Amino acid sequence: MIKIDSIHFQADQKLLSFVEKKLEKIHTRHNEITSIKVKMSLENSGQVKDKIVEIVTHLPRHTMVSSGSDKTFERAAAEAIENQQRQLKKYKERLRGSHRS
Repeated sequence: MIKIDSIHFQADQKLLSFVEKKLEKIHTRHNEITSIKVKMSLENSGQVKDKIVEIVTHLPRHTMVSSGSDKTFERAAAEAIENQQRQLKKYKERLRGSHRS
């Protein structure tokens, strides 16, 4: 299950589809994921508003959090998803290592 919240703005369907499509790939490769929550928000930093994407992934007995920020939501989401993929890879490697012991 993937849940996306946009805080203090209305995300358009194109952005929602982009994020869902990227996260579906992660979800299908890592079948132990129970849910993914995405929070998109705007941060005022001077003249330009940075876009922030935070991803919380729930697995049995484990939760992973990653985030990304950029001038566009697409790039912020891509950064957060890349961080999430790295964490999932490390998590799987740790699991494999503990099963060998």
